[in-house]
Amino acid sequence: MDIHHIRYFLAVCETRNFTRAGEKCNVTQPALSRAIQQLEEEVGGLLFRRERNLTHLTDLGALLRPRFQQILDELTGVRQEASRFLCLENANLKVGVMCTIGPRRFTGLLADFNRRQRGIQLQLVEGVPASLSQLLESGEIDVAIMASSDSFPERFDVTPLYRERFVLAFPNGHRLARNDNVSISELDGENYLRRLNCEYRDHLAGLCNERGVKLRISYASEREDWIQNLVSGGLGICFIPEFSAVIPGLQVRPVIDPEVWREVSLVVVAGRRFSPAALAFVNSVKAHGWPESAIPLAPRKTAA
Repeated sequence: MDIHHIRYFLAVCETRNFTRAGEKCNVTQPALSRAIQQLEEEVGGLLFRRERNLTHLTDLGALLRPRFQQILDELTGVRQEASRFLCLENANLKVGVMCTIGPRRFTGLLADFNRRQRGIQLQLVEGVPASLSQLLESGEIDVAIMASSDSFPERFDVTPLYRERFVLAFPNGHRLARNDNVSISELDGENYLRRLNCEYRDHLAGLCNERGVKLRISYASEREDWIQNLVSGGLGICFIPEFSAVIPGLQVRPVIDPEVWREVSLVVVAGRRFSPAALAFVNSVKAHGWPESAIPLAPRKTAA
């Protein structure tokens, strides 16, 4: 059953005249008549009674008219919805963001993207690199912004965006406040608050072990706000990325000997075609002017 046959049928229903229906549909009257006959053969009965200049619906035609109208309306709705999606008037986009990335780093990007693409509804999905990688591969998110202490799998395309150092956070009045930077060897014996979602957690612990530094783990949490508040309350110290949103009452110093940094990247599935909304976001991220680190970075060697 051709959708054009349905459109011609509904035009005849409206005009009650084959010639005027043909004009309405931009086809000749004989072509429209043949299409109606084919539709009648499909449904197995007459749809119209043709009486000279007056055309009437049969009972079968009257029965099928609302169903045919529904089919045409549904198809029209599908086309309109697809057009809005492709023109970025009503598109959804899911972006995975590593939960340890500070929001102030991305506020400018998201504000600019919203200004330029008001028709795109953007949803941020937080997670650790392992879960974001699974969501990305399964197609549950479109793109991801994250870092990894190891190299990303070959199935991903990775575009570096910016680098940031890890700093040590401690409360006001702490003995390390007099230093411009902090060597890991100076941390021996300190109470340590472990950030469970930190993708560099094991790497940082390994650096301490290599230097014989013993930290007393006094608390562990997946909540960044809990960790920072406990540090501010004098319960210990912690490592945090440089661009984290730091609460009042916290002081930070760059970590040295060794310097520890991470590279935050835009990650997509290699070879996967982007939706128009995802493509617009990827282009915005790549074109964004990412600010440089406030702390001078050492030359690139190997990511810590």
